[in-house]
Amino acid sequence: MPPKDLAIGLGIIVIWAFNIIVIKLGVADLPPLLVTLLRFALVALLVVPFTRITRVQLPWILLLAVTFGGLHFPLLFLGLAHAEAGTGALLVQMGTPFATILAALFLGERLSPRRITGLALAFGGVVILAGGPTLPPPASTALLLASAFFWAVSTLLIKFAPPIAPLTMTGWIALFAIPLVGLGSALFESGQWAAIRHAGWAGWGAVFYTAVMSSIAAYGLWYRLLQKHPVSRVVPLTLLMPVFAVLLGVWLLDDSLGIHKVLGGLTVIVGLAVINIPLRRLRRPRLR
Repeated sequence: MPPKDLAIGLGIIVIWAFNIIVIKLGVADLPPLLVTLLRFALVALLVVPFTRITRVQLPWILLLAVTFGGLHFPLLFLGLAHAEAGTGALLVQMGTPFATILAALFLGERLSPRRITGLALAFGGVVILAGGPTLPPPASTALLLASAFFWAVSTLLIKFAPPIAPLTMTGWIALFAIPLVGLGSALFESGQWAAIRHAGWAGWGAVFYTAVMSSIAAYGLWYRLLQKHPVSRVVPLTLLMPVFAVLLGVWLLDDSLGIHKVLGGLTVIVGLAVINIPLRRLRRPRLR
């Protein structure tokens, strides 16, 4: 990959890692579901007027609005409210092992020994994290793992769905998720109008950053890289996201960096690498 594109890829990963920090700050200033609702409203406002979907695409968009917009993102925001940024980022990365298992169950993809090893390492890393003091409370851990699971379900749905432009998908999922998240906020949160009136830079900054920088700008650049380069060269960059999130959490939020987080995090990342990166046999050059 040319240095310019590699720099763009690393910049995208930093944006996504910082997104975890921003969410943490945002849900401390505004109720988590309200932040999610405002984020979707801004994304829909900026994208939907300039895109169109077909009747064939509509049912799939509606399904994704439930699994991705109505479950993955709200559970992520709720889970991060009571979790350290780095640990939360590591738990959410479990979406990849979940997607691997779902693909084997519903798409008939073979679980090779390499992938089984990667799955064992990834889940083993979570067990190591569970033995340390940085694991969130059980409810938050369950919310983050459920968020990862519904990300995996959404990935599976996208494989079955007809082709939909990424930005179009982002905007229309946000639009149809607004009623779902709005209902959740109305049922489980209170004082929304007062929270909006008294929100500071952290709350509104989280709404803007998660909508514009993470969803629109970063994903737009990401899919451009995927169009220019083989997936095998681009996707492994995502392994750096939890690493950056852990470091940013330690630097900006004074998160701890204990042995359980380091060993558990490295084990999760190695497991993800084994799942995502095909191992090639090293061939010795022939002597002539």
